[in-house]
Amino acid sequence: MARIAGVDIPKQKRGVISLTYIYGVGRSRAKEILAEAKVDESTKVQDWTDDEIGAIRDVVGTFKIEGELRSEIQMNIKRLMDIGCYRGIRHRSGLPLRGQRTKNNSRTRKGRRKTVANKKKVTK
Repeated sequence: MARIAGVDIPKQKRGVISLTYIYGVGRSRAKEILAEAKVDESTKVQDWTDDEIGAIRDVVGTFKIEGELRSEIQMNIKRLMDIGCYRGIRHRSGLPLRGQRTKNNSRTRKGRRKTVANKKKVTK
């Protein structure tokens, strides 16, 4: 296994796919990284030479990925919550924030259903 940016990437997969195991690297950025490092994107990781791995590490180091990216995203969410904007309030209360309806769906954000029992009617 090659280790890039603190992540073990699978060696039996193609370079483009295996680079997506790094947080913050998708398919397009993986292609961009391999093009800049002058590595063929269809080659498998196990066929990379040490020089190619070093070149890929250098290119990956220029991007904001893994822990640095995660902490930046968390800081952005915290800032929204601190200023009390609409999105921040929705984050704080664990509700969807991009305009989705919440009457029927949004179980991912709200969690499991909390069943509320009906009040029994008093008979006279």
